[in-house]
Amino acid sequence: MARLVAAIALVLLPVLAPATALADAVDQTKGDWKDKFRQLDVDLPTANTYRTASGAPGHEYWQQRADYSIDVRLEVGAKRLTARQTVRYHNNSPDTLRYLWLQLDQNIYKEGSIAELTRTSSPGRDGGDQISYDQLARAQALKDIRYGVEIAAVTDEGGRPLPYRVVDTMMRIDLPRPLAPGASYGFKVEWAHNIINESVVGGRSGYERFENGTELFFIAQWFPRMAAYTDYAGWQHKAFLGRGEFTLEFGDYDVSVTVPADHIVSASGELQNAGDVLTSAQRDRLARAARSDQPIFIVTPDEALANEKETDRAMKTWRFKARNVRDFAFASSNKFIWDAMGVKQDNPDQPTVLAMSFYPNEAEPLWSKYSTWAVAHTIQVYNKYSFPYPYPTAQSVNTWESGGMEYPMITFNGYRPSIDAKTGRRTYSANAKYGLIGVVIHEVGHIYFPMVVNSDERQWTWMDEGLNTFLQNVAHLEWEENFGAHRRNPNLPAGITSYMVSQGQVPIMTQSDSALQFGPNAYAKPATALTILRETVMGRDLFDHAFREYARRWKFKRPTPADFFRTMEDASGVDLDWFWRGWFYTTDHVDIDLASVREYRISTGNPDIEKPLDRERAGREVREPLGQTRNREQGLRTLLERRPELADFYNENDPFTPSNKDRNRFSDLLEGLEPWEREALARAEKDGDWVYFIDFVNKGGLVMPLPLQITYADGTGEFLMIPAEIWRYDSKAVTRMLIRPKQVVGIELDPRQEIADADPSNNAYPRRIAASRLELYKAKRDEQDMMADMLVELKAGKDAQGTEGEERQVPLAPAGQQP
Repeated sequence: MARLVAAIALVLLPVLAPATALADAVDQTKGDWKDKFRQLDVDLPTANTYRTASGAPGHEYWQQRADYSIDVRLEVGAKRLTARQTVRYHNNSPDTLRYLWLQLDQNIYKEGSIAELTRTSSPGRDGGDQISYDQLARAQALKDIRYGVEIAAVTDEGGRPLPYRVVDTMMRIDLPRPLAPGASYGFKVEWAHNIINESVVGGRSGYERFENGTELFFIAQWFPRMAAYTDYAGWQHKAFLGRGEFTLEFGDYDVSVTVPADHIVSASGELQNAGDVLTSAQRDRLARAARSDQPIFIVTPDEALANEKETDRAMKTWRFKARNVRDFAFASSNKFIWDAMGVKQDNPDQPTVLAMSFYPNEAEPLWSKYSTWAVAHTIQVYNKYSFPYPYPTAQSVNTWESGGMEYPMITFNGYRPSIDAKTGRRTYSANAKYGLIGVVIHEVGHIYFPMVVNSDERQWTWMDEGLNTFLQNVAHLEWEENFGAHRRNPNLPAGITSYMVSQGQVPIMTQSDSALQFGPNAYAKPATALTILRETVMGRDLFDHAFREYARRWKFKRPTPADFFRTMEDASGVDLDWFWRGWFYTTDHVDIDLASVREYRISTGNPDIEKPLDRERAGREVREPLGQTRNREQGLRTLLERRPELADFYNENDPFTPSNKDRNRFSDLLEGLEPWEREALARAEKDGDWVYFIDFVNKGGLVMPLPLQITYADGTGEFLMIPAEIWRYDSKAVTRMLIRPKQVVGIELDPRQEIADADPSNNAYPRRIAASRLELYKAKRDEQDMMADMLVELKAGKDAQGTEGEERQVPLAPAGQQP
């Protein structure tokens, strides 16, 4: 401990010449200086009458609209859709349009598509070339079947042909006359396409074939859809490459789906002809389910099993209407169990939402226990943090092994139980349980973002995936504490730090198809950022208010990142430009080193007080020579001890003895002080405060608040949150002074692991020893005994490449040789 001398200093600051100030303003990163708090408005699009500087839609905001009437037929045997549709396109923009663009997403599976031609291959574990059985089967499927949209006719409403041009996954229709602002235009398209086997080809839709020969169809991105025309980008007609999803227009849908008579259909919207496709008992159950606070079977497991055995090939048409949606999807199967329950909400326009699930018997007992409850829970949680659910239905359909996909009012979700090979019993793991609940929450959450808050997924994946993953994790913790603790939860900062320190990153703001590590960049990192923003930077009250304002401002509209950033600041009153810049525009990470702490007491200047304290400190801090210690241990007596008459004044008074000169100097000090200065010095002597200087070094580059846990010598503690603005003058290293009435014995940075600090080993002072467990290993490794291997009996029913169920690589041989 040192004594800090109280003194008054006058600091003269140099005047900055205007030319120098201008140069620094232009060159923000010249030399070592980098302004982490530079305002973001210099980089965001200029506000205008469409999008205001506050982040709200402007008084001239506009967006296009497209209404659809579709008749589609599902040919189960041929695995094919045939359809005709009428589109009414409304030009609400101030621009005159000479052509229209539509999305043909199924063209991604065509042999010459950009997506197929640019697929890359990764090296094997040994660095050599490899091809998996999955890759081989996919290539064979694409060779055997012609995929992609087959356009039969494009005409106006009177049946006159319209010229069109297909460009990869897009189609341009040339209009016979320019479409003026405020006008609308109707046209028709007749088309067909083959349905992919999703488990082989991979994608967001297709069909699944079960071991008993039954099938389940989940159909999405299936019809020619209007591409978006926006105020910020014009036509959004970038080719669909698989990752960057969809930018679409709102409209009303009237869709008739013709399927085998034994099928049950789940679709966006409300069923219009229940009397034609459901039994009277099923209609009664559906009515009761809307009033029920727990799931009720509409189609029971026994009825679903009976449907599977149906042999009648008659067809039925299911008709659905969906209002003000940006897309339409459906699922159809003779395997579906169907349950539903009503979810009450504070919304006079939609007081009850019908939460529903559709799933095969293979999904039981997991799905009937959790799926519809997860749908209902999502609505209740998301309503609280955004707006009331605006549609009459919310559906979860079991379609594949894991993962999910979202569309208006309908979601496709994975996870099923497994059958034990020995006992034949059907059970489900914790991973399957929490995986199902989590994916349903995530995909139903997408009905809010981006199916209602209609962000541009083709450009900014994080605006739907990141925001939605953030709210999903809020819903996880409102489902149960430690939700899915056996799995990595991206809500926890510890889950993203390994990515943030890795090589080959790109900023969150990178266009969707260019993000190298898609999952962390689009989902986990923005979700972690928003969690930190809510829990640490802003606090829940300010964050929740601003987030709700953003959701309500942009409900049924198309926000950009600038609109989100500006709204969060506008509604909260908190300057967040430093946060957006660091987390969303850079690849910096958080690594703040609590480098050192220095302790002081305020010096009174009084030698009669300070000299004894200096003597005490010297006794603690200065060690006597080792030789002197050893002499004493051996009983050696010094000459002075043997001859005391050699002692004089200096042996009786050490350097810490106050002198009259010291006392006079103190008197002169007091006489030179102003009255308020003498009062402050006397107060310091009375209080006896401790003064600490704490050094922080920013090793990761990302400036963040400094959460500190301070521990005092008496065992008490204090939590202190230092705002990120402490870094505004120097983003690399700062020193914070603390004055406290008690002695500090320890300081810990980020004790609650809330700022995603990548290296917690430098977060405590004094430093701590990291504790862990070390496992032993055998030094001797097993060696191959080829002679013994050849004597092993060949197992029947197994192929030569490996046992059933393994993930296997196809053996490769040089050209001209058989593998």
